Amino acid sequence: MRRSSPLLLVLLALTACTSVVTGDPSPGVRLEKRGPAGAVPQGLERFYGQEIGWGGCSAYADSTTTRALYRDRPSLECARVEVPLDYAAPEGGTIRIGVLRRPATGDRIGSLLLNPGGPGASGMEAAVSLVPQVLTSEIGARFDLVGFDPRGVGASEPRVRCLSDAERDEERLDVDVDASPEGVAETERENQEYARKCAENTSAEFLANLGTRDVVKDLDVLRSALGDEKLSYVGYSYGTHIGAVYAEAFPANVRAMVLDGAVDPAQDEGDSLVAQGAGFQQAFEEFAAWCAKRPDCALGTDPAKAAEAFQGLTRPLVEQPVAVQGRKLSYNDSITGVVQALYSSQLWEPLNTGLTELKAGQGQTLLLLADTYYGRDADGKYSAITDAFTAIQCVDSPRDTDRAKLAEVARRYREAAPFLDDGAPPVGVLDACAFWPVPVTAAPTLTARPVGLPPVLVISTTGDPATPYDAGVSLARVLGGALLTYEGEQHTVYLQGVECVDAIGTAYLVGLATPQAGARC
Repeated sequence: MRRSSPLLLVLLALTACTSVVTGDPSPGVRLEKRGPAGAVPQGLERFYGQEIGWGGCSAYADSTTTRALYRDRPSLECARVEVPLDYAAPEGGTIRIGVLRRPATGDRIGSLLLNPGGPGASGMEAAVSLVPQVLTSEIGARFDLVGFDPRGVGASEPRVRCLSDAERDEERLDVDVDASPEGVAETERENQEYARKCAENTSAEFLANLGTRDVVKDLDVLRSALGDEKLSYVGYSYGTHIGAVYAEAFPANVRAMVLDGAVDPAQDEGDSLVAQGAGFQQAFEEFAAWCAKRPDCALGTDPAKAAEAFQGLTRPLVEQPVAVQGRKLSYNDSITGVVQALYSSQLWEPLNTGLTELKAGQGQTLLLLADTYYGRDADGKYSAITDAFTAIQCVDSPRDTDRAKLAEVARRYREAAPFLDDGAPPVGVLDACAFWPVPVTAAPTLTARPVGLPPVLVISTTGDPATPYDAGVSLARVLGGALLTYEGEQHTVYLQGVECVDAIGTAYLVGLATPQAGARC
């Protein structure tokens, strides 16, 4: 399961120091040179000091979702920034990073760069979704709000592509719950074929340079090219991992970081997955208790029997998907749609609607929730989020090909999240990463506060299903940062309408004031 902020993905005056460069840009594009600013690594001067061509954002839209987001938004400007494909050989090939900016309207401090997680989520889309929150706030007045699409994602070029849209639709219907040796072997053949298609459709060289290790170097190029000597950054979910890796690589370049919905730097992949399973189990139980108080609850009035009722609704889909307007709701999609809704209590209402529909043999709401998770628009076109998620995970995380160990993790996950029990015994299956055509390039695990890192702010939510609360406690401890606890039921919270959290986060970003120990909202 991904670590990204669904609310950011479904919601929706330059200062005198700006130097506008004359030249011959494309029509409607304004060239601007603010960099190089701050520290510049040797050999990368042309990237850190490059001109940026800003223009309207409509040309960066490639789906019905992004076209609607970017249409008629004159306050927004978009560009692509050139970076090396391989930082070990910066004189070689280059790629381009998509960037969206909403300029500050007041006494500008600098840029506030944003990543919503995933890995594979679009920072450009996330920035647009946050514009209503910052319109009248100090953040909107003091910072250029800047969302960037990490390499391989969204408007960045090239983009990761493993499966065609039709192949992705077909893959979602493939349930893969057969735990027999034959069933496991078939699933592994499919995973191997997926890895082959990723290399064929994206190129092995690009896949080898997609990891977080490379993303943080792109982030430092953006910092300088945008004219900022120091980085101000908000990272949600997996975006906290980007922030932590940046802090380790460039501690002296950090001005301020808000890390919300933290990935625990001390956990291995197996332990992290099990902890996430426990988080979703907690969220399901909270949903069941909320639902049981309603006369229309799809799972009945006894929360203790909610998991059984849920499985009674979803397990039949293994053999018989539900027809939905020319498509089908598979067992996989029903689970994905439910998980999408469990990311936030604000989505519990549509979750109950979706389960009620399923009782009646309908599946439109759960399919829509699953489409949102997978980034499928109304025209059937997919974003890069699913392929990028896999590609980044496969170069970021150590590979485990021990089937016995994988089976034990699957057993522990089932134990942590029993509501997701599909009825088949847990088995160890090699995933696509086991067959990945390029080596792991992960940055070293963060174990101590990097020398020279200023105070950072970590926000952790007590009822966060995707990145459980203790992960934020761990990250704050490792970074030596301030911890703000939010008592709520959702994944990530800053700039999402919780006044107490927004006030503390904004006071930190603007004035660098960290909250007192034990701060809670």
